[in-house]
Amino acid sequence: MRVFVTGATGFIGSAIVRELLDTGHQVLGLARSDQAAARLTAVGAEVHRGTLEDLDSLRSGAAAADGVVHTAYDHSFTDYSAAAQTDRRAMEALGETLAGSDRPLAFASGTGQLATEDSVPNLDSPAAPRIRSEMAALSFAERGVRVSSVRLPPTVHGNGDHGFVPRLIDIARAKGVSAYPGDGSNRWAAVHRLDAAHLFRLALQEAPAGSRLHGVGDEGVPVRDIAEVIGRHLALPLTAISPEQAGDHFGFLGMFFSLDLPSSSALTQKLLDWQPKQPGLIPDLDEGHYFTS
Repeated sequence: MRVFVTGATGFIGSAIVRELLDTGHQVLGLARSDQAAARLTAVGAEVHRGTLEDLDSLRSGAAAADGVVHTAYDHSFTDYSAAAQTDRRAMEALGETLAGSDRPLAFASGTGQLATEDSVPNLDSPAAPRIRSEMAALSFAERGVRVSSVRLPPTVHGNGDHGFVPRLIDIARAKGVSAYPGDGSNRWAAVHRLDAAHLFRLALQEAPAGSRLHGVGDEGVPVRDIAEVIGRHLALPLTAISPEQAGDHFGFLGMFFSLDLPSSSALTQKLLDWQPKQPGLIPDLDEGHYFTS
């Protein structure tokens, strides 16, 4: 299968590209820069120049492929609603190109507060813009696209992670303590990037149209456990702070680090025989690579 991959040089996308190439697929990767193009060429992928905002480039990439994996997303958090709108327009362009072909489109979404694959999304939640984007994309199942949503948890971890966990480590270094909100019992779901990449391949190959899949390895890691391992590796004291202080201590991350976000992948594992095999979040942190920089 020749697969068009957006976000192909990102943390998750690059793992998907490697997974696809290693299992005999061809990859056409979206690249917005010469550096990204060189990285794709180096691993044996074809290069398709364009951007997430250039809908014509997305359409031509999808038209040239047997299937699409869409992982590109603006995670800057400066304007969440605008990022979701850009993502929705991108997925609509991809879906319209694939309409009537029964070709697969596997795209990245988030578990958020969705405990299971069948949980009813809360359209009044802060994640509503991305939920609506997911709903719009899944509607292409009725238009002859074998579309599936791969929902990823707040933490996708592994070598090269530049998400929430490295930010928590930076905050601990700057503050001189490794803190957690409240009693630290609220939980974050997590998955290793290589397990996530494997799930995207299975979704592309096997997922029925309209599938909602959960790429969850750890169903819920207490945030106190995350803070504890950070403190131990940095030789910093472990400190509880009140939920009211979380914003001041963690900045924008305070809201997320205070939420209870457990999630299950039991239905996904049964549907696609997907079994997470990589280290969980705490063992991965204990390997030490998060603390070498």
